[in-house]
Amino acid sequence: MWRFIDTGLCSASYNMALDEAIATVVRKNNAPPTLRLYGWDMPSISIGCFQKINDIDSDYCIEKHIPLVRRPTGGRAILHSDEITYSFSVKTTSGIFSRGLLDSYKKISRAFSLAFSKLGLTPDIKLFKEPCHASLITRHSRSPSCFQSISYGEITIQDKKIIGSAQKRWTDGLLQQGSIPYIVDKNAMAKVFRLESVHKLPEALTGLKEIIPELTIDELKNAIRTSFEETFDTRLIPSFPSHEEVSLAEEFEVKKYLSSQWNFQR
Repeated sequence: MWRFIDTGLCSASYNMALDEAIATVVRKNNAPPTLRLYGWDMPSISIGCFQKINDIDSDYCIEKHIPLVRRPTGGRAILHSDEITYSFSVKTTSGIFSRGLLDSYKKISRAFSLAFSKLGLTPDIKLFKEPCHASLITRHSRSPSCFQSISYGEITIQDKKIIGSAQKRWTDGLLQQGSIPYIVDKNAMAKVFRLESVHKLPEALTGLKEIIPELTIDELKNAIRTSFEETFDTRLIPSFPSHEEVSLAEEFEVKKYLSSQWNFQR
C-alpha cells in the first residue's frame, strides 16, 4: 500500500520543503511511496534547480508580491496559480522504479494519461527523444517557461501541453513534481517572462478548464488517485504528513526555501 496526501493550499516555500521532506523520509524507508496533491495559497513562481534567476523578471515578482522559490527538481519556471500540483516520492534501489530516469517518467506519465482518459480526454505521451510538435519546440525550446516546450514523458491533449513535470534523483530514490494548470493567467505569464504581449505565448498553452469547463478539482484529484492505484496495482491510503516529515519540512523551509542564498543562487 502507498500513501495519498492532500495538503490543500500552502505557501511556495512550504510546498517545496514538504516535498523534499517526504522524499527524504521515503528514501529512509520510514514511509511507503507517496503521492501528494496540493495547491498554492497565492500566485507563485517556482524555478528549476539549475535555472538562472534572470530567466524571469524577479523585480516584477517582488513588486507584485509574487513569491519566488527554487525547486529541488530541475526543469523550467512555472507560474503557479489555479492548478493542481503533484509530487511523487519513491525508492529506486529495487522494484518498478529502479530502471532509470526515462523509464520512471514513462511509468508516472501513464498514470496521469489514464487519469485524463477517465475525464473523457484523449491524451498523448511523448515517448521519444526527437522533438514532438516540431514547430512549437523549434520556436520555444529555449524559453524559460516550462509550458512552452514539451519534454520526454510529458502529456498533450490536442497538441496542447496540460502537465509539466520535473524530477530529482538520488542514488536511492526520486522525487517528481508536476503542475496541472486549471486556468492559465497569460497576462501574468507575459509579465513574468518578459514577453511583449500575450500574443507571444504559444497557442499550445492551455488549462484544463478551457478543455473541460465543468471539471471540478475533486473530480481531477479522484481521477489521479484511482489511476495511480490501477496503473501500479496498489492502494493509496489517505494520510497526513508524519511528525518526522513536518519537522523536516519546517527545517528545510527556514534553512533553504526561504533563503535568498538558495532561491537566487544562479
